[in-house]
Amino acid sequence: MDFRPSDRVADLQGRIERFMTEHIYPSEEALFRDAFSQPDDFRQWRPLALLEDLKAQARRQGLWNLFLPESASGAGLTNLEYAPLAEIMGRSWWAPEVFNCDAPNTGNMEVLERYGTEAQKQQWLEPLLDGRIRSAFAMTEPAVASSDATNIATEIRRDGTDYVINGRKWWTSGAGDPRCKLLITMGVSNRDATARHGRQSMILVPADAPGVRIRRYLPILGVSDAPHGHMETIFDNVRVPAENMLLGEGRGFEIAQGRLGPGRIHHCMRMIGIAERALERVCRRLGNRVAFGRPIAEQSVWRQRIARARCDLEQARLLTLKAAWMMDTAGNRVAKAEIAMIKIVAPRVASEIIDMAIQAFGGGGFADTVMTMAYVYARTTRVADGPDEVHADQLARFELARHAGRDPAHTGGTPAVMVAQGKDYERSFPMAAE
Repeated sequence: MDFRPSDRVADLQGRIERFMTEHIYPSEEALFRDAFSQPDDFRQWRPLALLEDLKAQARRQGLWNLFLPESASGAGLTNLEYAPLAEIMGRSWWAPEVFNCDAPNTGNMEVLERYGTEAQKQQWLEPLLDGRIRSAFAMTEPAVASSDATNIATEIRRDGTDYVINGRKWWTSGAGDPRCKLLITMGVSNRDATARHGRQSMILVPADAPGVRIRRYLPILGVSDAPHGHMETIFDNVRVPAENMLLGEGRGFEIAQGRLGPGRIHHCMRMIGIAERALERVCRRLGNRVAFGRPIAEQSVWRQRIARARCDLEQARLLTLKAAWMMDTAGNRVAKAEIAMIKIVAPRVASEIIDMAIQAFGGGGFADTVMTMAYVYARTTRVADGPDEVHADQLARFELARHAGRDPAHTGGTPAVMVAQGKDYERSFPMAAE
């Protein structure tokens, strides 16, 4: 494995870093103020003019759709090549959208690119790649434990040349944006299918289809996340043409796995980016503050925390890069254990480092919007795309299966570790024989 960036990726890294320094970091305060200062004001659900200006500048500089390797409209980068770029973007709450590389739109565009028909791509993928519309992913439901996606109960029923959709979704991220025109929706199309993972399908639902209703927005740790929004969505006899079905009935889990693998890489590298920024801020803060007669940076408890943070961060980065490399070289199915590992490790590491940064800033840490929103992102990612517990359970099952066979080091009789220079084990330790 060679994680050194190619000349092209190194060039993109430099260009994105310059854009972040010149445009995004100086705009953060104004963007947060415009989006969150009046959470009950209807204006929060309008696009942010400053953000749209930044997007136009990024596009003019060719920093657009970098995530999508297959598309002619993308940059043609592999997962491993895109990973360090996602890390840089992750340093700011706003940056991924500026480069048209934000969730859930990236995952939705990948779904359309890989599984959509030419007509579906023309109707939905092209305007998404162009940034003219936004999209949402409707999977999670409030009435069931959605960590087991076979529980999902929304009904997708064939009726002549249409499908009719009925159900209730929540945490439909992105549905609050008035530019959201598409809901990629997962539901049950065949409850009687023998295979549990063959009962679900994904279908394209126009956001303005009759019967689609946003019931309410759901704040994340008290934040509206406007104008993006995480919505509770009702599907009441929503009728869409049969050609809106993705890939075919019963293939929803196949699509989900294809969608979520790269998405987890993106999330985890963004986590590493914001954790890196948090650690940088901790070090600067502790070097400038004096408590009990000496700089806080000289006090051992903080040195231990910083050292641990650096170790954890480097391990998380290397593990994520390895997972990206395996996805590129062996495929998502072979890399499933590594994908599970990064989804467990990266959000936890980021949460701990950002929490440490808030602690280092004392009372000011709770008023620092950059760090508090970073914590919101890191903490919610421990649930998004499958909670930690599900990934840990899956990873443990992989590990148990891998070691279920006979121990190749065991040749029969007394294990070698129990024999010392030809002496009988029990004679060497008489108490064990009694």
